[in-house]
Amino acid sequence: MFPKTGKVFPSSKDQQDSMDYAPMIALALQKQLGNSHQAIKTTMRWTGARERTVKNWFSGTHGPSGGHLIALARNSDEVLDIFLMMTGHRALLARANIVESITKLTDALEFMKLLQTKGQL
Repeated sequence: MFPKTGKVFPSSKDQQDSMDYAPMIALALQKQLGNSHQAIKTTMRWTGARERTVKNWFSGTHGPSGGHLIALARNSDEVLDIFLMMTGHRALLARANIVESITKLTDALEFMKLLQTKGQL
C-alpha cells in the first residue's frame, strides 16, 4: 500500500519570504534605474518581458521568475546583490566586493607608480 500523498500548504515563513521578494526586487530595480518610463524600457530590453509585466515588477506587486530573474541579475548588479542576500549567500556578495576593491586598489597603485616614474608624484 502506498502512503497517502496530497498537497502540502506552505508554511507562514515561506509565504512571508515570497511576499518580501517582489518589493525587494522592485527596490533594487528602482535604485539602479530610477522609476521612469526609460527604466521600464531598459528592463524590457534586458528581459524581453512585456511592459505591463515590468511595471508590476517596479511596483512590487509581482516579482520576476525564472529566465526573467536570470536576465535581470545578469544586467543589474543591484538585483544580483538582492538575490544573493535573499538566498543567504552574503559571503559571495562580500567576496565579490573584496575582489573588486582589490582590483581597484591595484589599478590605483599602478597609476601612482607610473606617475612616480615620470616624476609627476
